[in-house]
Amino acid sequence: MTVTTQLPLYQVDAFTDRPFAGNPAAVVLLEQWPADTLLQAIAAENNLAETAYLVPAGSRWELRWFTPTTEVVLCGHATLASAFVLWHCRREAGDEIEFDTRHSGRLRVTREADWLQLDLPAHDIAPSEPPAALVDAMGVVPAEVRAGPNWLLRYPDAATIRSLEPDPRALSRLPDRGVIVTAPGDEAGVDFVSRYFAPNFGVDEDPVTGSAHCMLAPFWAARLGRDSLAARQLSRRGGFLRCEIAGDRVLVAGQAVLYMTGAITVPEDRP
Repeated sequence: MTVTTQLPLYQVDAFTDRPFAGNPAAVVLLEQWPADTLLQAIAAENNLAETAYLVPAGSRWELRWFTPTTEVVLCGHATLASAFVLWHCRREAGDEIEFDTRHSGRLRVTREADWLQLDLPAHDIAPSEPPAALVDAMGVVPAEVRAGPNWLLRYPDAATIRSLEPDPRALSRLPDRGVIVTAPGDEAGVDFVSRYFAPNFGVDEDPVTGSAHCMLAPFWAARLGRDSLAARQLSRRGGFLRCEIAGDRVLVAGQAVLYMTGAITVPEDRP
């Protein structure tokens, strides 16, 4: 008889106040780190943009993120989902949770009522000449291009952002960065809109991308002359974020709702 282990699993819709919107993330609670092959296998089986893994570390938690195909260095929506699980499902006390990550340092999440705020690093970006293959894959020439951890392409209006139909196969051949597209907002209370494409990381289009706002918020704060901004991501599911520049940090706030709880059955002899 095969001996199995049950791992607690939660699925949370992040950056939304209602189910079936925002960005779904899986959160898996562990007692210690297993082999990376198991972490990747679970993320592939979940088949969500991100699966977050948590291991207790004293008063903090160690946190890692995996897409269906690879580990990533930073994920905003799965960090927000992780804090939501700890507060609302595991009944953690206090209004602040700290996560230790392998590539993005210590991340802090605070809560006020039903809003959760991520404290993320601001990313440096610089004007850039994009590869011709990138513009061809997007199908529409951008008005401006910046480069950082991702490509950032500015277009003239939100209607253009909504209508973009990039070629995911072509984008997947640009291995070093995901692609953020952005424009001014076209509705009351929204300063800018965006979408995010990362087929080279296993995600053709991410529904709502907290980490993309580490580039977006500084970019639009400089253009608009304000440190507090409201943003909407225009994916099919959609999501709403509040952003604030705080020195070399970006504070990204959103809401979240629980969609599902369960358990993963893992054979103990699984590497």
